[in-house]
Amino acid sequence: MSEQQNTTLIQRLYDAFRQGDMKTILGTLTDDVEWTMEGPAIIPYAGKRKGIAQTTQFFEALGATQTDQKLTVDTFVAQGDQVATFGRYSATVKATGKKIDSPVAHCFTIRGGKVSRFVDVVDAGAMADAYRSASAAGR
Repeated sequence: MSEQQNTTLIQRLYDAFRQGDMKTILGTLTDDVEWTMEGPAIIPYAGKRKGIAQTTQFFEALGATQTDQKLTVDTFVAQGDQVATFGRYSATVKATGKKIDSPVAHCFTIRGGKVSRFVDVVDAGAMADAYRSASAAGR
């Protein structure tokens, strides 16, 4: 695929995320997709995942633990089979009521017209703080 086609694929994935359209999101992924968001275990969607089933768990954890999710991506950079994006992510953690507001950088690898690898770079410290209860933060 061309760089423009790869960028269009990623834009479609983001549109599906904004609409909560899991079928379209999962349809953009290879069966053996590698999905990574580094961060401590207190962030329920952090970690490395492989395959559609494990990647689905990433999105389920987001939906189950957050409200008011907003992802804004304003920069797309495509080179060969790679697309990098930059923007901001915000949400509220249901259990604590704390808000997340983090810059994000995403790196996608495209293979055969689908995403085969995703790396999510965020302010994991701020996200972890939002998941900590007030009593745990004071320890």
